[in-house]
Amino acid sequence: MRRVAVLAALCLLAGCGDSTFDRVSTGAGAGAGTGAVIGLIGGPIGVGLGAAIGAGVGAVTGGETTKQQLDLGPPVWDK
Repeated sequence: MRRVAVLAALCLLAGCGDSTFDRVSTGAGAGAGTGAVIGLIGGPIGVGLGAAIGAGVGAVTGGETTKQQLDLGPPVWDK
């Protein structure tokens, strides 16, 4: 179960982008992948519906975030 949580976190971090289109599209993709994995592992809804729900949630989340909310500052190797 811990591996699933780590995989989900990595998928969510992959959804960062500079433009709104980037965040929506990568958020939808990451959400679809995460939803499919969750649906496959233990959800009675199945892979397809899990992917569809995850894509919708990821797209909305990506569309509602701004670049400033995702900017964590300079990388640690530049400090």
